[in-house]
Amino acid sequence: MLRGFTLAAGAVLLAGLLTGATKKAPAKPTAKKVSSSTKKSSAKKTTKKRVVVAKPPVVSAKVKEASQEYVSGAMDAVAAAAIENSAALVPFYEQLWQMEQSKEKNLHVLQYGDSHTASDDWANQLRVLFQGRFGNGGAGYSIAGRPFAGYRRYDVKSGQSTRWETEGLLTKGSDGYYGLGGVSIAAQRAGETVYLDAEGQNVELSYLQQPGGGKFRVSIDGTETATISTDGPLGPGYWSMATPEGLKRFTVETLSHAPVRLLGWVTERNQGLTWETLGINGAQANLSLRWEENQLRELVAKRNPGLIVFAYGTNEASNRDWTPETYRAMFRGVLQRFRAMAPGASFLVVGPPDRAQRVNRAWVPVPKLDMISEAQRAVALEMGCAFWDLRERMGGSGAIQRWVYAGFAQGDFVHLTGAGYRLVGETLYKDLMAHYEEFRRIRQKVFGDSTGNNNDSKQN
Repeated sequence: MLRGFTLAAGAVLLAGLLTGATKKAPAKPTAKKVSSSTKKSSAKKTTKKRVVVAKPPVVSAKVKEASQEYVSGAMDAVAAAAIENSAALVPFYEQLWQMEQSKEKNLHVLQYGDSHTASDDWANQLRVLFQGRFGNGGAGYSIAGRPFAGYRRYDVKSGQSTRWETEGLLTKGSDGYYGLGGVSIAAQRAGETVYLDAEGQNVELSYLQQPGGGKFRVSIDGTETATISTDGPLGPGYWSMATPEGLKRFTVETLSHAPVRLLGWVTERNQGLTWETLGINGAQANLSLRWEENQLRELVAKRNPGLIVFAYGTNEASNRDWTPETYRAMFRGVLQRFRAMAPGASFLVVGPPDRAQRVNRAWVPVPKLDMISEAQRAVALEMGCAFWDLRERMGGSGAIQRWVYAGFAQGDFVHLTGAGYRLVGETLYKDLMAHYEEFRRIRQKVFGDSTGNNNDSKQN
């Protein structure tokens, strides 16, 4: 049990954070200028973006400036009412509080999603801000190699030789053994390599152990460190070791003409927070239902996340097959599955951003986005998860046009620009921290002093 945190006290904190939990943030508050932190990246890009960026329409300087003021005003709305059912985040907030009291702790956040997450722009902004306050725990889990075009992590650099095959994408793979992020890479010949440049005090490589599996060699900065056989009963296998602090290159080389499948790396420090990006381009929430349950349960348990974020919905809005009933049932099943695997974690559902589609010569809202967003909200609240309505936070239906004009969204009226994603990450951090400060205030009132001891209460 967390120090100083009892069920009775937790109930008080829950009741306090429930106040105003169902209120919506104003869609169009007074506009403010965009802060300088959203104009530049928080970290240097390590790879070139290979996704084609649609050109936005040409607008006048006056329209662009007005649109920028609209966007920054919408995202600067009062944060205290922006997250519905914020009481669901109490266990996560308690762990954050514990980290502030003792720096010798770690906390892991897993963010699942579609291409908005896979770009790592807004996830990285959250990572930088959270690690700046609560400690840098390293990269945590990252997918092995370069499994698909556009895969990116700002906090590590990865690559692979040419003959690795990706398993787990929308049309690739069928057995479900894809690792924590739902994507793995496989090779069946000697001499294939994978590398990872990362910092940390500990490294772990997860792979698929399978009958007839091949061998691979692990090297660190060019020095051979271990030889691993993947032959064995079907399931996840692991190689790990402690390493000196500092940037290192980890390299894997296959040694035989036998199947080797790599799932992912963990590189982390002994204390601090990790924000682990697990997005797949084109993904819908039900993609995770294809992942083999036993191996996923084991991998989730090893990460022991304090918070799991789900950010889907953009691709579902283009899928004609979903009805309100079938989508709710599917989304409920996804949340139930992960909640069973991580019963101690808090859950945050991020609704899809606004988007538009071209009809004749006009850009109009995607009709199904309302249904998807409302279904996610209803299921999230039903399942005891927090919900952040990104579309409403952007300014509501039709706001994407202003985001495009402002330079915060791309010309496809679906994806945001780097500056736009960073603004989303900055805003979500602000909203989460507004609720966290309220949690701290109530916790102080319940327990007395900052250590969790109420000096005025009698000891039983």
